[in-house]
Amino acid sequence: MRFIDETVVTVEGGHGGRGCVAFRREAHVPLGGPSGGDGGDGGSVTLVATTRAATLLDLHFTRSYVAERGEHGMGSDCHGKNGKSIELPVPIGTMIFDDETGELIGDLVEDQQHLVVAKGGRGGKGNAHFATSTRQAPEYAQPGEEGASRRIRLELKLLADVGLVGFPNAGKSSLIRRLSRSRARVADYPFTTLVPNLGVVAYDDDRSFVMADVPGLIRGASDGAGLGHQFLRHIERCRILVYLLDLAGDLSPREAYLILRNELEKYEPELLTRDRVVCLSKADLVDEEWVKLTIDDLKEEGIVDTVVLSGTEATTTQTLRGRLASLLSGRASLYEF
Repeated sequence: MRFIDETVVTVEGGHGGRGCVAFRREAHVPLGGPSGGDGGDGGSVTLVATTRAATLLDLHFTRSYVAERGEHGMGSDCHGKNGKSIELPVPIGTMIFDDETGELIGDLVEDQQHLVVAKGGRGGKGNAHFATSTRQAPEYAQPGEEGASRRIRLELKLLADVGLVGFPNAGKSSLIRRLSRSRARVADYPFTTLVPNLGVVAYDDDRSFVMADVPGLIRGASDGAGLGHQFLRHIERCRILVYLLDLAGDLSPREAYLILRNELEKYEPELLTRDRVVCLSKADLVDEEWVKLTIDDLKEEGIVDTVVLSGTEATTTQTLRGRLASLLSGRASLYEF
């Protein structure tokens, strides 16, 4: 399945049916009076957040949604049928903007949260509503109202408790695979991960948290390099950021850390205030002396506690799991499982 996290669609509510002009004509009922029924209301277009949707793929290929119009009113005080509404499922974390003005219309962050984006028009009243003591045979009725129409832009920002931040090929996908049941793609070359992955990490018999594996960032990501904005927006809602630094990479872990922090600050300074955990990956590929020197080097940046991860020792990931669980203790998870 393709991961689509942004799309633009046109939505239009159904028009209301017009009211009817009719008069009661029945044997033995002289001066029966007006009997025109009301028009039906037009259907609305509603977005519904659901855990069953993972991307905006369906909305990406169908770009226009028009709800059914209401039926016209009929004689004998018959009300026109209301038009059918349209409900469009979207992933939790979807933000909806007016594409012309840029105004934020809504932010769907809870399961089964509804948002009406194009309300249907109200049906017109039939002439039976306009009869008075001085005007007993009105010959007019209301037309139906037009349904609302707008062009909206949908952006998906993943909801996760923990976000993995690092350069390409730092080991983020391998880590989320070991901590959860996520089947993120793993390979020995950069940019293996092209779309975000979510994994559920259990840390007690009945408790868990959501971890997001965000595609690797590069220098200049905050300016859009490497689709930076598309990747960075997925960590905006993460409560804890895990900086994954490659001990065997071309850059020193300290240099990589400073670049990542700089990119986050340029994109959204508030991200630097989040709880953080700094991890050193691929410790099994370097000697212990380099690991020690790196830890001392990072202390100069105020990082007094790091988690060293090794691909050959499962206990290292358990240490990270415990650290994250401790930080999340007392906080309700973003999802209920």
